[in-house]
Amino acid sequence: MQGKGNPAALDILILDDDPQRRDSLQAVFELLERECHVFDFVTWLQQGKELSLADVGLVLIGESTLPIALGKLISDLDQSRRIPKLLTCEWPELERADFSRHLILGVLEAPYRYPQLMDWLHQCTVLNEQAPEHWQDLPDMPGFVGQSRSVWTIRHLISQVAPRDISVLVTGESGTGKEVVARCLHEHSGRANGPFVPVNCGAIPSELLESELFGHEKGAFTGAISSRPGRFELANGGTLFLDEIGDMPLPMQVKILRVLQEKQFERVGGSKTLNVDVRIIAATHKNLELMIQDGQFREDLYYRLNVFPIEMPALRERLEDLPLLIHNLCEQLDDQDAGRLQFHPAALESLKRHPWPGNVRELANLVERLSIIHPGGVIGVSELPAKFRHLPEPNPEHYQQALELDEASVPVDETAPLETATHPAQPVAISEQAGLPADGLDLKAWLENQEQTLIQQALAASNQVVSRAASLLQIRRTTLVEKMRKYGIERQ
Repeated sequence: MQGKGNPAALDILILDDDPQRRDSLQAVFELLERECHVFDFVTWLQQGKELSLADVGLVLIGESTLPIALGKLISDLDQSRRIPKLLTCEWPELERADFSRHLILGVLEAPYRYPQLMDWLHQCTVLNEQAPEHWQDLPDMPGFVGQSRSVWTIRHLISQVAPRDISVLVTGESGTGKEVVARCLHEHSGRANGPFVPVNCGAIPSELLESELFGHEKGAFTGAISSRPGRFELANGGTLFLDEIGDMPLPMQVKILRVLQEKQFERVGGSKTLNVDVRIIAATHKNLELMIQDGQFREDLYYRLNVFPIEMPALRERLEDLPLLIHNLCEQLDDQDAGRLQFHPAALESLKRHPWPGNVRELANLVERLSIIHPGGVIGVSELPAKFRHLPEPNPEHYQQALELDEASVPVDETAPLETATHPAQPVAISEQAGLPADGLDLKAWLENQEQTLIQQALAASNQVVSRAASLLQIRRTTLVEKMRKYGIERQ
């Protein structure tokens, strides 16, 4: 992106009291097609504040006949951001202080040679584009969340290409947010007031795709009871987003190529040629270059679409954005009255260890699921679904305490008739009833009697903690609670 507010454009500011060197430097850099702003130090101190440093990518500092300190001069230059600097003569202050953090790259001495100058300019370009201050000047993109280097790079690419009416191909794994990028490109373009029309090429049957894209005339095929405009017509003056372009059949690729080349098409069943003015943004998770080798995608269409590529990183490659993404998703759900979730640091750390094959879409599904199960709650490791638990629960005592409180409130229906009224439980060991009496016995009553005895013994051995008693009896806690209700057994 060239122009105002872009230091990567590398306008040159020359400060020097040596008129011969000043003129020589100006001539050299103007030959390199760089705009130069030239001052002696008196003029700079008097008029320098009138010059915006937004476009300046390099400052050349020469000899000063004034008693000006290099440190003070640099501080004045770096008020809004640090600008790369080259000295064109020796400054004694360099021997007494370290100015490396102020981006003094070195000394540029005559004779000026082309390879050396291009090396300096390239270094300045890299420093300006990667400076944190440079990222802060990027426009807001509310739908695009993150502070990682990869996210800032994509935001920078969007800001560069959005104003230019060229085709963009967005690639990346499923769920990485390719449509979000497409919408940002549209919203920051000159077509922002026009329509944004998305089409999922993989979701429409191939026999209907032509009609969907180009429209049809009445009677063009069975069921065409009226004329209908296609997505190209609907997107006229705006942006057409062709999602999953890799799923488009080869015959349709030929027709898309013609529209891109000639800006014209005909409806299905029609003979009238329609002109269209749309910007094409395409996206795919497939490797189109491999598809070209296999004859599944047209090479000429690929180069028409891939004028400016943007590759979306997978979520596992920008895990530092995970807390911000979760916060943003929770805010969206809070707007839907689903309850604001919060995540324990241990749960966040566990999520950072997940591979995220479904990327941001998988994360969004997880947050929505948790907001339904635990509305307004704090999510710990144990609240995460099993496949997201990559750390042991750091606070098991929280759950044990809750379990014991739950057990202490086991309700017993005292009004219900006890099935054991005629067979009261007796604390008799199993071995005492090992033999069959001569006159026989009531087997059901005997078994219930033994079951009650074992339950009472298990409760006594576990200090009346139901979950521990259930573990001793090798049954579920809920099963033991039901049996206690059945037999009227209460904890002592």
